[in-house]
Amino acid sequence: MIQEVARPAVEAHDSLQNDYAVLKRRIQEAGLLDKRPGFYAFSITVNLALFFGCLAVLFVVDQVWAQALTAVVLGIISGQLGFQLHDSGHRQMFASNWKNALVGLVTADALLGMSYGWWVQKHNRHHGNPNDVDLDPDIDVGAIAYTREQALARHGAGRLLAMYQVYFFFPLTTFLAWSMHVTGATYLIKEGSRYRRLEFGLLLAHAAIYLGAMLFFLGPWSALMVVLIHKGVGGAYLASVFAPNHKGMPQTDSSSRLDFVRTQVLTARNIYGHPITDFWYGALNYQIEHHLFPGMPRINVKRAQPIVKQFCAERGIAYHETSFLQSYRELLGFLNEVGEPLRAARAS
Repeated sequence: MIQEVARPAVEAHDSLQNDYAVLKRRIQEAGLLDKRPGFYAFSITVNLALFFGCLAVLFVVDQVWAQALTAVVLGIISGQLGFQLHDSGHRQMFASNWKNALVGLVTADALLGMSYGWWVQKHNRHHGNPNDVDLDPDIDVGAIAYTREQALARHGAGRLLAMYQVYFFFPLTTFLAWSMHVTGATYLIKEGSRYRRLEFGLLLAHAAIYLGAMLFFLGPWSALMVVLIHKGVGGAYLASVFAPNHKGMPQTDSSSRLDFVRTQVLTARNIYGHPITDFWYGALNYQIEHHLFPGMPRINVKRAQPIVKQFCAERGIAYHETSFLQSYRELLGFLNEVGEPLRAARAS
């Protein structure tokens, strides 16, 4: 059942506004907002070594199966670079803004071929309005309908897709990387950004070097196979991390918006922590803590969780945490429900 956020019980407005100040003070006293440049220097070094090492392996192996397998690994490493971009965009890494921006530009534009400026502005709008059907850009993403209104407004092939989107969701995620390439470039052309000229230069350099190296070392057909696998796996990996964070959780609109704490907590879903899960999700499985404190270094969010959970229990705020598999059951159940009115209309 699609959930809508109910208004909180009547209480003093100042109390609601002070909730975040109280929680933030507890987090600060635990030292969890302090930057961790040593961790990020190590993480960036490892990611770059894995990325270029994987490319080196790709360009020396001759067997098609080995090239395909290496392309899968390259897609996963690209997903990890996506988390690196994410953290730099939130200025989690360093106290100096230019250092975060430098990491973000190199990671996004030079290594991944997508616009840093586009991603930062889009993601910041999402953080300011999570699961808001009017304001969250992640709810209006084109192929998938995330509200009944979106589904009912579809026509032709789009309506058929929305009708059975629960079956198309995972295959569609393989196109995410391509969508990010196109959308980012379009944003730079139409909207511009602070680093517009630099980004255009880095994107052109990325395209020339990435495609040129693939063709030179692999030949046209192997290059085509590797690029398709690399982009497909990388996009599906990122989507597998991002989709369960909010989809199927309560949605808000202009008539049901809440205070900051409740907006961030009630619209987010956590996945149970484990060293493997934390690595796979880039610590975004602690989505509630991340949304409350987006500038908190990734390595600190797990330690912040008990503080946030205790605070939510004190305030009577529902805190949703579930397993990896259950998160997808909830996600797919939600997508199926959104498409149900279309299937019912077709059957009648």
